[in-house]
Amino acid sequence: MQNRMKTHSLSNEQVIEILDKAMVGSIATINEDGFPYVVPVHFVYYENKIYIHGLPVGQKVNNLVANEKVGFEVYDMKSLILDQKACDINTEYESVIITGIAKLITEYEHKEAILGKIVSKYTPKLSEQKLPDNMVKGTGVIEIKIIECTGKYYK
Repeated sequence: MQNRMKTHSLSNEQVIEILDKAMVGSIATINEDGFPYVVPVHFVYYENKIYIHGLPVGQKVNNLVANEKVGFEVYDMKSLILDQKACDINTEYESVIITGIAKLITEYEHKEAILGKIVSKYTPKLSEQKLPDNMVKGTGVIEIKIIECTGKYYK
């Protein structure tokens, strides 16, 4: 483990707080040619899992169907920490890095519940509205079961 990780680790509570407030994360899947494919996504952290919504088809979905192993990351750059020397500039930040196993959620009630959580996070004033059936059916929902999760900060 890197020394900074040992001295600048976030607690589990801090990691959850970052996952709850972050508006954008990035999911990394593996292409058929073995290269990573990273996409920014809207997400919700719920019951110790990450849920992502989007189109039910596409490169990200094809990749995770072929290889369920994924990475997920959230990063909040707060400011630059300036010094008088160019090489002494640093960054104040918080980050969460997750490795996990991804799958598509197909069960209607589960998808509807997760999409409701996503609506509540991003548009809380609309959270009381029932989601249209065609939207639930036509939206892809990815579940990431967290295998490893680390949080780090620097001030």
